[in-house]
Amino acid sequence: MHLISRELTVTWQVKALIIVFLLATARCQIRYSIPEEMRKGSFVGNVAEDLGMDAKRLKSGGARIVSSENSAYVQLDADKGSLLVGEKIDREQLCGQTSPCSLNFEMILTNPMQLHSIVVEVLDVNDNAPSFHEKEMHVEITESALPGTQILQVSATDPDVGINALNGYTLHPTTHFNIKVLSSPNGNKYVKLYLSGALDREKEEKLLLTLTATDGGDPQRSGVMKIHVRVRDTNDNAPVFAQQVFKASVKENMPKGTFIVRLSATDADEGMNGRITYHFEQISSDVAELFSLDENSGDLTVNSAIDYENDKIFEIGVQAKDQGGQSTSTNVIIEVVDVNDNAPLITLTSFSSTIPEDSSIGTTVAIIHVKDIDSGKNGKVDCSVNANMPFMIQSSLKNYFTLVTNGVLNRESAPEYNITFTAVDEGSPPLSTNKTISFKVSDVNDNAPIFELSSYDADVMENNSPGLSVFSVKANDADFGQNARVSYFLIDSELNGSPSSSYVSINAESGVIQAVQSFDYEQIKTITFHVKAQDGGSPPLSSNTTVRLIILDQNDNPPQVLYPVQTAGSVVAEMVPRSADVGYLVTKVVAVDVDSGQNAWLSYKLQKATDRALFEVGSQNGEIRTVRQVTEKDLLKQRLTVIVEDNGQPSRSATVIVNVAVADSFPEVLSEFSDFPHDKDYNGNLTFYLVLALAVVSFLFITCLVVIISVKIYRWRQSRILYHSSLPVIPYYPPRYSDTLGTGTLPHTYNYEVCRTTDSRKSDCKFGRAGSQNVLIMDPSSTGTMQRMQSEKSILDEPDSPLEVSGFVPTFFSYNYVVLFFFSGIAL
Repeated sequence: MHLISRELTVTWQVKALIIVFLLATARCQIRYSIPEEMRKGSFVGNVAEDLGMDAKRLKSGGARIVSSENSAYVQLDADKGSLLVGEKIDREQLCGQTSPCSLNFEMILTNPMQLHSIVVEVLDVNDNAPSFHEKEMHVEITESALPGTQILQVSATDPDVGINALNGYTLHPTTHFNIKVLSSPNGNKYVKLYLSGALDREKEEKLLLTLTATDGGDPQRSGVMKIHVRVRDTNDNAPVFAQQVFKASVKENMPKGTFIVRLSATDADEGMNGRITYHFEQISSDVAELFSLDENSGDLTVNSAIDYENDKIFEIGVQAKDQGGQSTSTNVIIEVVDVNDNAPLITLTSFSSTIPEDSSIGTTVAIIHVKDIDSGKNGKVDCSVNANMPFMIQSSLKNYFTLVTNGVLNRESAPEYNITFTAVDEGSPPLSTNKTISFKVSDVNDNAPIFELSSYDADVMENNSPGLSVFSVKANDADFGQNARVSYFLIDSELNGSPSSSYVSINAESGVIQAVQSFDYEQIKTITFHVKAQDGGSPPLSSNTTVRLIILDQNDNPPQVLYPVQTAGSVVAEMVPRSADVGYLVTKVVAVDVDSGQNAWLSYKLQKATDRALFEVGSQNGEIRTVRQVTEKDLLKQRLTVIVEDNGQPSRSATVIVNVAVADSFPEVLSEFSDFPHDKDYNGNLTFYLVLALAVVSFLFITCLVVIISVKIYRWRQSRILYHSSLPVIPYYPPRYSDTLGTGTLPHTYNYEVCRTTDSRKSDCKFGRAGSQNVLIMDPSSTGTMQRMQSEKSILDEPDSPLEVSGFVPTFFSYNYVVLFFFSGIAL
């Protein structure tokens, strides 16, 4: 290995010495320039002449070109001393982009040895056009891309150099795109394609761009690339309806599913962005029930019955939506076509229930209003009345018809008429309605004034103010002028011993009747008098009428309790055996109200009770009955508070306390009531309380005597006044006192008989006691008991002591009650 290395080193050293020798002997360097693409054998240069030697020297010196990698491109013609093109030279293939492109070789001569350097520069010829890697390109871009967006970057190549190399790029068209030419660090030029304007796929879905690359040669060469741009869709278009407003019509009452109108809309977008569905927009639930909208086809159909009378026109909002979220709206105006489905409606506007028999022809009797809620001919109505009657119908205003007389009326032959109105519309088929009215023909006296009524009844509320106009009478006279002028006069008569003019007065011109005084229903209930109507003829004619004023009751009196009698000195109790069944009649609260009508309708309520579960009171009859079976656990002493109310407005009431003893025998009741609760705090100082009780009892006794004497004197004075007045006393009986079925205020077990003459000092009074009940009147300070049965009757000792109709028995002032009162005070 060392030997081989040494030999190689010696060989390279020898060669290096030879090259140095040759370079030292080289005289000069020759340089030629030729264009590329010259044909083979083309003249390059005269070497001999350029070296300043004879051509023979080249031949004799054995001139030759030293082997070189490029020696095939150039050949030496030694005979002529010229360099010729050995092969067609392609500069781009030979040197590529290297510039300048030169062929370097040496020519060697011998005898003497000479070495000359020859450089042949190959000049570029514009024999290549710029070219792109691809002839066509396809790109996609969304139509929503913003201007300035880079689309692609491309470059062309040109193997030529210098001025023949790639010089620039151009783009056509430049409506939406432009280019920017840039240079790379190695000097190559490339281009970037940018979006310069907004795209609209709906206008131009595909664009063809031509990108041209040019060089600087002469003639200029260029290369072209086709760029196919496809604009991708974005949902930038909302659906558009074919019409701004859709109009349609439909008949009312059409069946479900009837086609009305088809709504159509288009969308310039494609795919899902262009798929449209239809929906109702801002529609009430009532309208939505009437119509149905197919969301795919846009068909609007009837969903339920449509009534023209409710809605004559519909304005429905419809929205078209694509699948990308864009939408648009329109209105659908649907006109409902009327169908004759409603009959005419007759309304009686004005009507005279009576008409004088002397009414002239054309007198209005009634005015009716006829209406048909249908429209057009369906709503036009013709009205008529039944024939063969002295009446006809006239049309006055729109939809109003007047019934007038068309002949002479005679009350004696036809006192009453039944007129039937028939209304028929002009629909197909026509619909009709009938309405019948009845009225009477009033009689007329041709000579004398005739009152409208033979007698008059008028209501006047009691406690009226004097001078109040309570009623008016009217008389008509068929005569003319002065003979028909009617004046009114009050015919003198007596009422309760007084002239009627002291109660009422009448206006001679108007017939208005006025009250002269204030009326009291409890004193007088009706006032009957006569009024005369006299005309102004000569001789005058007149007619009379009767007027009855009915005094109406006011609720100005509270109820009065007749039974049980409330006493202040003794305990009155109703006894109920412990064996009493459910519904046992304990007692009955009897009350009256001097008012009348509903003001005297009494109702009974149980306000308080020791045991509310044991008793109840009848709301209408006041009967107190047991609600359940009496038991041993029930207290012996039961205290009930009953309130009696009338039905007036406002109502008045009275309260009564009923004591009930639940016991089977009188001794049991006596033992219990003897222990009537007293104040136990007096046990501390008995003497003091006895003295105090005696003083109080004495004071009360004297007070009672004074009150009794005052009451007697007052009643005696009243009886004398009533006696001298000669006015009859009208007894008042409470409603249903004689009701034998027990449903009124008193059952059959209670009877009251009141007889009274004008002279109160000769009055007779009879009172009947209950026949089936036991009433206990007990003195709480003693053990004595007095039992009163039905057979007992009260005998009044004082004939001149008047007794009120209320039925209150003044036993309080009897001797027994005075004794009971006295002992009660001692017991305190």
